[in-house]
Amino acid sequence: MRSEITIDLGALRRNVQTLARALDGAEVWAVVKADAYGHGAVDCAGAALGAGAKTLCVATVPEALVLRAELPSARILVLGPASNREVAQARDAGLALVVASDEIPEGVAVHVKLDTGMGRWGMSELGSPSREVVGVMTHLATADTDAVFARTQVERFRAATEPVAHLIRHVANSAAALRIPEARFDAARCGIALYGLSPFGTDPAEDGLAPVLSWTSEIAQSKLLRAGESTGYGRRFVAERDTWIGIVPVGYADGFRRDLTGTEVRVGGEHRKVVGTVSMDATAVELDRELPPGTPVTIVGPGVALEEHARVAGTITYELACGINSATTRARRVVLDAA
Repeated sequence: MRSEITIDLGALRRNVQTLARALDGAEVWAVVKADAYGHGAVDCAGAALGAGAKTLCVATVPEALVLRAELPSARILVLGPASNREVAQARDAGLALVVASDEIPEGVAVHVKLDTGMGRWGMSELGSPSREVVGVMTHLATADTDAVFARTQVERFRAATEPVAHLIRHVANSAAALRIPEARFDAARCGIALYGLSPFGTDPAEDGLAPVLSWTSEIAQSKLLRAGESTGYGRRFVAERDTWIGIVPVGYADGFRRDLTGTEVRVGGEHRKVVGTVSMDATAVELDRELPPGTPVTIVGPGVALEEHARVAGTITYELACGINSATTRARRVVLDAA
């Protein structure tokens, strides 16, 4: 076994309940696009609905059709654009679509998207909605970094949609659901927080969230580098003194990115630094002594937060989680389904 990825659906259910409490009556809509941010869309969608989420949100019609086959009665909203062929598929499958233009398809439930400051998808003004329109929405650009601008967007949306307040209105993402009460409206589209990861890049426990994914491997070999010897491509790590290193059979093909050199993992319960260049199939960690093959390595899990890896890589947890390759034979995937 190269590595093992564990998905704790009990933690996901608790996160749904935490978000529901924060929303104080607004619905939790579970964003499960990109295979639930790498966590497994079908498993996570079912658990989220079971914990009280009311709608599933995906990016594409093909993603929605996979869920529809497994969850025939679920409310599913496609957030991204759809081709004419996909509109027909959505109509047949009972999906709802987000539309960001004046062209409203017939015979399918539509949520119209307003651009209030994201500068991406969305209409600048809301026209007279047709009978297909059941909801209006916008997306916040800075809920995790600049609450002032986020609140400006919320007020723009509120003013623009007062004439259609009888429709479903939804604005909040995870960050706004947790920190910006005026963004609640009727529902919040929660993604990253659903998986127990902080939208603010901080300790998720600060907001009562529990990480859903953990990732473990083991030491495959310990090797003694003599002073002046190196490990990995480009000789990026050269031992200044005799140094033990452990080789972990996980690399960037598995989702442990090349720019994670310098981060820390736990080896046998102790924090150890990743050294040298991360290879496609292997990573080196600095040890204080020789350790036997099979010594456990925690890549993500207790004491090793994905948020810390993201800081080292100069990115966000969203990108790292989506990149963990749990859908192939490179890793064993375990789903814990306890409440």
